[in-house]
Amino acid sequence: MANDISGNGLILTLKASKTFPVGFVVSQFADDSDPFDVSEINVAESAMGVNGDLVVWSKAVPTNIKISLIPGSVDDINLSILLENNRVGKGKILRRDEITMVAVYPSGRMVTLSKGALVSGPPFPGVAGSGRMKSNSYAFTFENVTGSPVGTALGIVSAANGLGALL
Repeated sequence: MANDISGNGLILTLKASKTFPVGFVVSQFADDSDPFDVSEINVAESAMGVNGDLVVWSKAVPTNIKISLIPGSVDDINLSILLENNRVGKGKILRRDEITMVAVYPSGRMVTLSKGALVSGPPFPGVAGSGRMKSNSYAFTFENVTGSPVGTALGIVSAANGLGALL
C-alpha cells in the first residue's frame, strides 16, 4: 500500500482570546505559496570546551508557523481583522490576543498549538507580478505544542515505544 501524503483536507481551528473567543475554521489555503508552513526548531545548542570537550544544553524555543490564504477569502478577512486588532497604533486599543490553534491533518492526526501570538501579516493586500492578488501570509509563534505523534492517529505504535516498555 502506498503512503498517502496528501495535504488535501487540512483544517485549522483558530481561537483568539479577545477578537475571536469562539474561534473559526481556517481552510481557504493559497495555491501559490506553502499553505501551512512549520519552521524547524533547535531543541539544543552545542559548543566545544577549550580542551575539545563537547558541551550540549537544552534550549526552550517557540514554535513558528506561517499560514498562506486565498486573498480576500473569509479566512483572510478574519486574520486581517486579528492582525489589525493586535497592531500597535496611536489612539488604538490593543487587544493582545492569546492564540490557540488546532491543526487536523487528513490522516486524522491532531496538533494543538497554544499560548501563541500573531506576529506578522500584510497590513493591506498586495498585487503579484503575474497580475493576480498576492496570497496573504500570517505568521504565528507558540509556546506550547501538544498532539498525537506521527502515526498514532492511525493506531500505529512505533517498535521503539513498544520495546522500551519491555526493557
